[in-house]
Amino acid sequence: MRPRMNGHVVGPGPGLGAKGRTVTAAVTVLAVAALAAGCGSADGRESGRAGSRDDAAGGFPVTVTDCDGRKTTFSTAPRKIVTSNAASLEMLLRLGVEDRIVGTGFPPGKGTLPGELDARAQRVPVLGKTVIPKEKLLGSGADLYIDTFASMGNMGGAATGPTETEFAAAGIKHVYLASTACAPRKKVPQRDLSAVEGDIRRLGQVTGTSPRALQLVAEMEKKVSGVRKAIADVPAEKRPSYFFFDFDAGTKQPVAVCNRQVANAVLTEAGARNVFADCAGDFQRVSWEDVVGKDPDWIQLGVRNRGSAAANEKAFGEAEQFLRTFPATAGLRAVKEGKFLRIGSERTTIAGVGNADTVRRIAATLYPDRLGGGEGTDGVAAGGAGR
Repeated sequence: MRPRMNGHVVGPGPGLGAKGRTVTAAVTVLAVAALAAGCGSADGRESGRAGSRDDAAGGFPVTVTDCDGRKTTFSTAPRKIVTSNAASLEMLLRLGVEDRIVGTGFPPGKGTLPGELDARAQRVPVLGKTVIPKEKLLGSGADLYIDTFASMGNMGGAATGPTETEFAAAGIKHVYLASTACAPRKKVPQRDLSAVEGDIRRLGQVTGTSPRALQLVAEMEKKVSGVRKAIADVPAEKRPSYFFFDFDAGTKQPVAVCNRQVANAVLTEAGARNVFADCAGDFQRVSWEDVVGKDPDWIQLGVRNRGSAAANEKAFGEAEQFLRTFPATAGLRAVKEGKFLRIGSERTTIAGVGNADTVRRIAATLYPDRLGGGEGTDGVAAGGAGR
C-alpha cells in the first residue's frame, strides 16, 4: 500500500493515484503552531527599519512554536527555501517570494494552480516527485524547509527523513504547516479556514511579507464571510449531506475525508454536512456499505488534475460512470438525481488560498438561489441535476 499525504498518494506521476489502489490514512505529525489553530504562537518585535520586504510588519526576530513546544527563531528572513509539497509552495508563490524557493517535493501537476501562478510553479526546481530524498534535502543549500507532512521516517517506509540534529547541522530551520500537520493531532475538528489563514500569516512573518499575507487572508475571509452571510439562516440539520469521493484513491475501498482534514473545513464553510464528519483524523478507509448508509444528498467527484481541461473532464466522467454503474452506489439519492460536483481534489484537500474559492463554488452549487451559479476556478462547471 502507498501512504496518503494530505491529498497526495505516494507513487509515480505528478500526484495522481491509480484506480483500484488503496491508501493508508495520513500519519500523526508535528506542526508549526497556529495562533488561530490554537497550537502555539508566533511573535516578533518591530525592527525599526522600513522599506525592506524582510523587515515588514512584525519585524525580526520572529519565533514560531510547534505543537510539542519546540521553538524556532528567525533573526532574518530565509533566503533559500525548500517546500515539501504544493501547499506551502503555493502560499510562498502568492506571497511573492518565488526568487527564494530553491526546490520542492510533490510538485503540482501542470494546470493545477490557476493562471500565471501555474507557470511560476512549474519553474521551481523539483527535488522529489514525491517525498524529497533525505540526502538531496540536506544538500539543497536551503536555510528553511517548510514541511506539510510528518517526520518522513513515519511515512510507511516511503523515506527516511532528516532528524532535527541533521537539519541543524545542515543549517536548515525546519517548520511545519499547522493546517495540515498539526490538525490531525488536535482534539477538535477543522470547521473553518482559520488554521490555513494562520499558516499564511505566519509564513508572511517568517519571510518578511506580512502586508501581502494579511491581504491574502483578508481576501479569503471576504469570500467565506459572504457565504456565511448568505446561508446564515439555514439550520445545521437542514444543510445538505455531502460525500467527497476520492476517485483516485481507489474504488475497491473508498477513503473518507475526516474532520481534521482541511476539506472538512471547506465543506462546513460551504454549508455542507460532511457525511464522515464523525471520523476523527484526516483520512480513513471506509466501506461502500458505510457510504450507502449515509446516502448523501450531494457527491463531489474528487479527481486530481490531469493537465488539461479535456483530460480532467474525462476523469470526472469516469468517476461519475463508476458511481452510476457500481451496484452499491447506483441507488444512492445523489446518483439517481445526478447531484455531482466536478471539483478537483487539490483545491479541496490541500491547504491554500484557493480553499476559499472552493467554499464559494460548493456553496453556489448547493444554494444557487442565494449565491448564484457554480462555475469553478478550474474551468469545469460543477455538476447539478442531470449532469
